[in-house]
Amino acid sequence: MTTAIGIQWPEFNDGLTYNDVISPSSSGLTLINFYSSNYSSSAPLQGWLQRIHNGQITIDGDIVTDPDTVLRVGSKLVYHRLPWSEPETPFLLEVLYEDDDMIAINKPSGLQVLPGGLFQQRTVLTQLKWHANKNGNSSPGQLHPVPVHRLGRGTSGVLLCAKTKSAKARLAAYFADGTSLVRGKREIDSENEVERRITKTYRALVKGIIDTNEVLINKPIGIIRYPGVAKGLYVALPSGKPALSKVRVLERDLEKDQSLVQVEIQSGRPHQIRIHLSLIGYPLLDDPLYVAGGQPECFDSELVEEDFAEDGGYQRPTKPVPGDCGYHLHAHEVILSHPTSNEVLRIIAPLPSMLKLKEE
Repeated sequence: MTTAIGIQWPEFNDGLTYNDVISPSSSGLTLINFYSSNYSSSAPLQGWLQRIHNGQITIDGDIVTDPDTVLRVGSKLVYHRLPWSEPETPFLLEVLYEDDDMIAINKPSGLQVLPGGLFQQRTVLTQLKWHANKNGNSSPGQLHPVPVHRLGRGTSGVLLCAKTKSAKARLAAYFADGTSLVRGKREIDSENEVERRITKTYRALVKGIIDTNEVLINKPIGIIRYPGVAKGLYVALPSGKPALSKVRVLERDLEKDQSLVQVEIQSGRPHQIRIHLSLIGYPLLDDPLYVAGGQPECFDSELVEEDFAEDGGYQRPTKPVPGDCGYHLHAHEVILSHPTSNEVLRIIAPLPSMLKLKEE
């Protein structure tokens, strides 16, 4: 019997608070100079003025609306980000496996794993917290379940979460090492010569017909500056970190000019499969961001300086960003050594209809 957890999202989240303590180097700055110079990626000068006039900033507990207020060493500043209605997002999580150490869920496409950007409440992490609180999980050594790796917002499938500190450390080490026990047999990574204790297999639908049955993509992935992505965008980059993907063609649809592929990744760089498949000329079908070459479709920004969100921040970029959905990618299977018992587990997330073989 399939078990699902999840609570319907409220209309508005709780907003956020950001804390600062004035250091000697910032003493003497005005309130507006402090925020506009230190947090320009959050809002431009006019946006920070709007936030101050809104009464969203306190100094030592008092609301301050004068942007020219001079700051003193040790003063505590708090910026209160207003509550907002986050975009429509799935909330139900299918439970694929659960015991005292871990839980594996089938993450739906469209749901972000951890807070970031517009999604501060509507995340997998929030649902796991709510589920733990509802069930009163507070025994010694127990955490509320936390994800130990990430899947892109538009990616569905198996997501592993730890319920204890020891399981979290062990599973995180598996992902960091890129190692796993596969089907009870020792497999050696030909490049790293280490025992692998976790393997992740994905299915994806790509644009174009891949002629060869198997492709090994061993290309580094790095970060570039990109409008609307404060921490930078991951792309194929010679100076980046090593990344290895094994691609096997499962089916070719000549009429639709599409290929159904299985991908096993031996590293976990952000957006690795999207980047690697686009790099070799076969981007994921309907991927709004990555095009042939492993690069974004466009770099220029269309932000309008005079048009801010209600909270004074930048409006959402009109150009695609990594969290945009539409592409077809599913984390189908994870095989791992259990973090406590070392038993080999095989966890499978049911395939979406578009990613199934015709005979399945």
